[in-house]
Amino acid sequence: MTSRIGVLALQGDVREHMVALEAAGVTASTVRRPAELDQVDAIVVPGGESTTIGKLLVTFELLEPLRKRVRDGMPAFGSCAGMILLADRVLDGTADQVSIGGLDMTVRRNAFGRQVDSFEGDIRFVGLDEPVHAVFIRAPWVEAMGDAVEPLAKVEDGQAAGRIVAVRQGPLLATSFHPELTGDLRVHRLFVSMVREA
Repeated sequence: MTSRIGVLALQGDVREHMVALEAAGVTASTVRRPAELDQVDAIVVPGGESTTIGKLLVTFELLEPLRKRVRDGMPAFGSCAGMILLADRVLDGTADQVSIGGLDMTVRRNAFGRQVDSFEGDIRFVGLDEPVHAVFIRAPWVEAMGDAVEPLAKVEDGQAAGRIVAVRQGPLLATSFHPELTGDLRVHRLFVSMVREA
């Protein structure tokens, strides 16, 4: 059976995720409406601006259907803003911050600082032989997580050393960095394998 993976296409790195998913061997389609959500087996929530994506989820009447699908076990992968949206708890959020939820963790928005504090670095990622080159843009990090959440990657140097930047909980995957921007398909391939397992 061929899996169709949707990319939430309200704002952010939509095209980059579409390209990465197609290169990883799956059919990708954009999701902007509940009817389009019904046609996919899994969803990618891209990097972008978490509060903007959250407001658009409400406007496009996608928030509740997406929450329900994730609660019911649909695989989901969130990068950067997507990690914030998949977290059950958000620190430094706006007053009207909404969350899809599903990942039993607390994330801190813009944890690494402002746009000027964006950076790149190589990090070890559980299950991958070679380090992943990670691009962090106003990225979150994981402050706390429940027992069911498995940490997959941590920052290794600098002031943020030891901070968790990738996690998995069952069919849910999240990274605070942007694997869709580097041409390295390994994180997307991991998600594709999770979708096929589900």
